[in-house]
Amino acid sequence: MNNEKFRYPDKGAYELVTKQLAARHIDYHDIAAIAKEIQRQYLPDVPLSEFETETIDVLHKREVMNNVMVALELDRLATAGLLQQPLQDIIKNDVGVFGVDEGLALNIANMYGTIGVTNYGYVDKVKQGVIKRLDEEKDGHVNTFVDDMIGAISAAVAAKMAHKYN
Repeated sequence: MNNEKFRYPDKGAYELVTKQLAARHIDYHDIAAIAKEIQRQYLPDVPLSEFETETIDVLHKREVMNNVMVALELDRLATAGLLQQPLQDIIKNDVGVFGVDEGLALNIANMYGTIGVTNYGYVDKVKQGVIKRLDEEKDGHVNTFVDDMIGAISAAVAAKMAHKYN
């Protein structure tokens, strides 16, 4: 049921996402660096600062924040062991055939068209920068969803930059 008095908490959602990412030692600089690397061959002269600006813009999109909030919450619950079995073990072990983490990520990448989707496929396969750290990290945190979210956001930023310059 819709509550006519409810207003989407854009500021609160953005703050929650950036705070939770920061707790995992991830910020917009990390995401922008991956996006720049994706576009290095095509936009070699565009400064990292421009990728950073576009990263902040992408992070402010409601659809992006919604997917990232859900993803981070699922990782948090799995880290705390609060999911029901067998979902707990599936997410904790980042089972390859699960695919829901990639599904949420594709929701973000798809906002920027085919190039966003193909960028995400590339990033998910290559796993560079902070994505690689998250994928390999064994510090007690479950990163099943967050690594895909970072990949999708960087893919979206790269696609946004490609659209801007081509």
